[in-house]
This record gives sequence, structure tokens and C-alpha cells, in this order.
Amino acid sequence: MIRRDLAPLARIAILLAALSAGAAQAQQPAQGPRQVGTITLRTESVPLIVTLPGRAVAKAEVDIRPRVSGFVTEVLYDPGKPVEVGTPMFRIDATTYEAAVEEARANLASARAAVPQAEAAYDRSRQLQGTGSTKALLEEAQATMEKAQAAEQAATASLRLAETELSWTTITSPLAGMPSVAEVSPGDLVTSGQSDAMATVTQLDPIDVDMYEPSARMQRIRDRIDAGQVSIAQTLNAQLTLENGSSYSVTGEIVAPGYNVSTSTGSIDFRFRFQNAELRILPGMFVRGQIEIGEVEAILVPQIAATRERDGSLTAWVAEDGKAVKRRLTDEGVYQNDWIIADGLRDGEELIVNGITNLAEGAEIAPIPVEIDESGVIRDTPAQTPVTE
Repeated sequence: MIRRDLAPLARIAILLAALSAGAAQAQQPAQGPRQVGTITLRTESVPLIVTLPGRAVAKAEVDIRPRVSGFVTEVLYDPGKPVEVGTPMFRIDATTYEAAVEEARANLASARAAVPQAEAAYDRSRQLQGTGSTKALLEEAQATMEKAQAAEQAATASLRLAETELSWTTITSPLAGMPSVAEVSPGDLVTSGQSDAMATVTQLDPIDVDMYEPSARMQRIRDRIDAGQVSIAQTLNAQLTLENGSSYSVTGEIVAPGYNVSTSTGSIDFRFRFQNAELRILPGMFVRGQIEIGEVEAILVPQIAATRERDGSLTAWVAEDGKAVKRRLTDEGVYQNDWIIADGLRDGEELIVNGITNLAEGAEIAPIPVEIDESGVIRDTPAQTPVTE
């Protein structure tokens, strides 16, 4: 009796399960090739740009030290305000040096007064030669005249030195730049040739940036140049990226190529010079430099179409005989929004740029041509079906 009561319920359950399975099958679309967006790869000439770490250094920097001894009487500049060559910065008590100048002038006047007398005695002795004046007297008069002339020259030199030392009591800047805070105050005693600087003047415009290129990569680039794969640029210019990630608008020129490899870092130092009127770059600041070495024939791959794997290798998908194939790529840096590919792709191949999410090796695909605009946005070519992930 129990089995007869449950039989209708069992039949109803089986019927409902069958209807549900049929509805589920009806909702599933028929499987087919996956639509993907592709672009055709072309070999083209692109700039070969390397990115190097760099550090800013002052074009010139000088420590201000006294050339004469004495007490500081005045500080004549304002720290942080630029100075020019010859701008007075410090003044030293000049009393003793003014007195030395006066003494030297008096000595010069005395020496000059003795010269005409000695010259006249020599002329008389020479005119009397043969009329009673001996040769010995002539030689003595000549020696006296020459001593007087030498004394005048020595007094002139002493006066020049005294005047020079007096001028040194006003210490001027030998460099155009930005001065530091003074290390001395009025009343401090300074001595000639002391080791401690009174202040520092740093030239900030223009400013130099040292960039460091690994010697191994430099050798690889030279090998490619020798093989004719890279056409070298006529001049090496550099662009900078500052510490905050912003781009520096001024282009720098190379001033000192490197010829020595650092034993500690294995890198070669290149120095570039940048105009720095706004003082955005300061000595010691770390930057990144982009240097255009030349041009290279290569294939460009949009960055959105390539993936950096866990092992550091770069991969991308290509359409090959209606199937998706993953390729490992060898890159040589970045140009704009593209990877510069040296190996792993061939001219004319179809690169998959859209629909690559969860794409499997060997999966059947239906390539649809697309375009990538300057902003890196993928757009369908005219009269094409949109591609969705």
C-alpha cells in the first residue's frame, strides 16, 4: 500500500527533473571559435631609448675662504639670493692693510727719487771717460744706477702687493650661483688659507646629471651597432623624469662620455647638462634619464597586449591557423605605449590584443581586425562585429 501511494509522487519528480534539464540545455548556446581582436604586426624603424638612473650634481661649486687674515667686519650678501661673479660677500678689517699701502707708496717715492740722481752720475762718468775719469769710476756709477732702478722696481712690486692684499679684505664671489648661509659673523677672526669655508657658492643653472649605464648592456648595444642593426644618433640627448614622476621639459646634452667602468657597480658614468632656470633640479636629487641612442628595426607590441610573467619574461598571444599561440618575447625597452620587440614575433603575424582573458593555448579563435588609437584604446575597424572579453 505504501509503494502504491509513493509511485505517483516519484513519477512527478522524475518529470520535473527532465523538464529542468531540457530548459538548461536550451539556454546553453552552441560552442564555437572565440572571437578575438587582432592587429597585423609590421617591422618599423623606432628610436632605441634606454632608461638610466641618474643623480644631479652642481656644474660648479666653490668654498669661500679668506686670502688675508683679520676680523670680519661685515657680511655683505643675503643667503638664498643669487650672486654674480664679483659680488661682495664679506669684508675684513682693512686698517693694517691700508697702512701697508701707504708705507709701500712712500718707499716707492723714495726709490724713484734716487733713480734720476744715479742716472745723472752715470752719464757724467761716461762723458768724462778718457779725460781723467777711470773705468772703475764708470763701472761704480753704472752699478749705483742699476741698484736704484732695481730698488724702484721692488718698491713698485711691494706697492702692488700691498694694494692687492687691501683689495682682498673685501671677499667677492668667484662664481655666479646661490650662496649658502654664512659660517662666520662680524667679529670672528679669520686667517689666510684656513681650511674652514666662510660660505659656499653653488652654480645651479645649468646643472649636470650623472647617469649610469651597465657596461654589459653597453657592450650589447655596441655589438648591434657594429652588426648594422642599430643606426647611431648624431648626438646623444636625454630627457629626465623627476623624483615625483613628472617629466622635465628641457632636453639635456651630453658633455662628458664615460671611459671608465666602476669597480663597485660595473657601470659607466655619462654626464649630461640641463638648463635649470627654475631650479627644479637640485644637487643630490635622484632622477631617471631616457637617452635616445639611435634607431632600430623592430616590431612594436602594445603594452596592453603583452604580459610580464612571474619569471620576468614577456609573453603575448598570436593567431596562427585559427588557434591561439603564446609567444615568449625579447624586448629592448619601451617606445611610447609599445614594447620594442627584438625577437619572438615575425612581420605580418596577427597579434591578439583583445579577448585574451582566460585564453588557453591552442584554443580555437575567430580573429577580427581592430585598431588601437593614440590613447591606447582598442576600437573596432569599420563594419566589424564588436569583440568582447
